[in-house]
Formats: sequence, structure tokens, C-alpha cells
Amino acid sequence: ESVDGCSDEHTHHHPLSTTATEPEEPPLPSEELQREKSQTEVPPSNVPPTRAVLGELRVPSISPSSVQLQWSVPEGSFDSFMLQYRDAQGQPQALPIDGRSRSVTVPGLSPSHQYRFHLYGLRGRKKIDHVSTEAMTAAAEPEELSLPSEEPQEEKPKTDSPSSDGSLVQAVLEELRVSSVTPSSVKLQWRIPEGSFDSFMLQYRDAQGQPQALPIDGRSRSVTVPGLSPSHQYDFHLYGLQSGKRIDHVSTEAVTEEPEELPLPSEEPQQEKPQTEAPPSEATPARAVLEELRVSSNTPSSVGLQWTVPKGSFDSFMLQYRDAQGQPQALPIDGGSRSVTVS
Repeated sequence: ESVDGCSDEHTHHHPLSTTATEPEEPPLPSEELQREKSQTEVPPSNVPPTRAVLGELRVPSISPSSVQLQWSVPEGSFDSFMLQYRDAQGQPQALPIDGRSRSVTVPGLSPSHQYRFHLYGLRGRKKIDHVSTEAMTAAAEPEELSLPSEEPQEEKPKTDSPSSDGSLVQAVLEELRVSSVTPSSVKLQWRIPEGSFDSFMLQYRDAQGQPQALPIDGRSRSVTVPGLSPSHQYDFHLYGLQSGKRIDHVSTEAVTEEPEELPLPSEEPQQEKPQTEAPPSEATPARAVLEELRVSSNTPSSVGLQWTVPKGSFDSFMLQYRDAQGQPQALPIDGGSRSVTVS
């Protein structure tokens, strides 16, 4: 009932309510854009004093299974972004993005496939501006992906020479660690004790043995690899790149968690709550409190959730639910976030 209540309120306050205007699928835009655009001109009186504008959506890099997108915000700012596209099966996908981000890597794509990406800038739950672009993923190149065995031997000597190559400072990659796992994702972290890289490339094979490559921004020191299979061992290989050349390489392995037979709560909260009382001795000196999970927006294919943390802080969050087929799903969320869109 709470969802209904929220969606009514949402429709009430926001004439652009997607619930009211959309067909069953996310509006992979066309005429919707015209409605969005005219709206940007009107509501400054409504709430945002400054106008927020999205600049050109560019494609700096592609791989057979991913596309990296970059954009600018030449004026104003957004609370968050939403990237929408259709996968190779034609299913609509929606990827929520933090409002400070200016780039995102979309993983899990099919090789040699043309995708159309739509990026929305949001203030609260309202779409303020929108840009689109198209990109074709690279052709599959399994033979190029020699997931290492002999490969590190070729890589390592390269680290000794690149100063003659042009890069004055030798860049070093160290210590690829698994910081968290779920049944469907693994979070990896690494260090760069010396020098810097333009970008990174994470390579691994999926549960079907298909090579996957995930390009990562050079300033990142962690990545969450989504779309994995439960109880499966993965070998991850992280390459540091300078000017397109692999300079250093670290590897690690991780096993995803078993699929949780999710006790989709009823009795569960009773077990959970006492736990928060007990383990302060364990590690957390300050008690952290989660409050008020609200539905902030809904569309035919997604739900926006918001929550508060009135006391303390969390390293991360985990959202669990069952999809329409009854399969348990788990979505890892950054500890700084206070909202997420489930699509």
C-alpha cells in the first residue's frame, strides 16, 4: 500500500510523473524529450533556483562487453543521474548514477551490438535534462584475451623499461584485494604506491567461460563487478594502462556467495534488531541506525527508494528483494548513498 500511496503523491506533485505518462516500459525517449526540455525552462520558480544543464554525452572507450560514457554539467548541478538503454534482448535497463559522477562504464553488453544510451539529470525525483548517444561495442576477440598464465612473464619486464618509453615515472600496481562479495557481485580494491595510470582494464571470464573486459577510470581504486553467478570462483586480472599500453598487472581470485534463500522479512526484522544492540564490542564503537525506507518514485519498470541514517554510519548497504520470477536479488550499495533506483 505504501508504494501506491507514494505513487499517488508523486503523480500529484509532479506533473511529469512517469507512472502516469509512460507505457509499460521506460520511455526510451523521442517525444518525451520535447516534454522534458520545455520543462527545464519553466520550473525555476518551483524549487531549483539555478538551471542545471547536461553537456554532450561522449563515448571515450568501448570493449566487446562494455561501453564507457562521459558527460559534462556546464551549468548548475544534479542530485543524481539515470542511464537508460535496451540490452541485446531488447529489455529496458536503468542504471542509477551518483550526482557527482561524470563518467560511467556500462558492463555486461554483447559484442558488435549497437546501443542507444539516454542519460537523465535528476533533481530529487524529477528529470531536469536529458542527452543521448549511440555506441557499438567492439567485436568479440577471445583469442586476444590470454587470461594470464604465461602472460605475467611478458608483462613484468615491461615495468622495468617504460621510463625509456616516454613515461618518466614508473607506475606500479599493487595488492588487488577482494573487499566484499555478494551472490551476484564482487568488489575489488587496489593500490598504486608509485606513479599513476591513465586507465585500468579488469579482465575475467564469466560463469559461461566467456572473456569479459571492464575498462575503469585511472583515478579509481576500487570497482564493483556486477552480474556474476552465485557460488562461482572467478579469477580477476587488473591491468594498469598508460597511453593504451599495459604497464603493470595484478591478479586475485574470489568466490561469490551462495544464493541466499532470502528470508524476505516477516520474522527477519525480529532477528536483526537485537543484533544491533549486541556487537558494539565487535568493532563498531558508534551504533549505526537505519531509518525510514521510503518509495520516492516508481515507473512501470523501476522503483526509487530513499532512506536515512540518523545515527552513525555504514560501510555499505545491501538491498534484497525477489524479482517477478521469485528469484532472490541482492544489490550492493555504496555506504555514502541514501537512495537507489531498482530497475
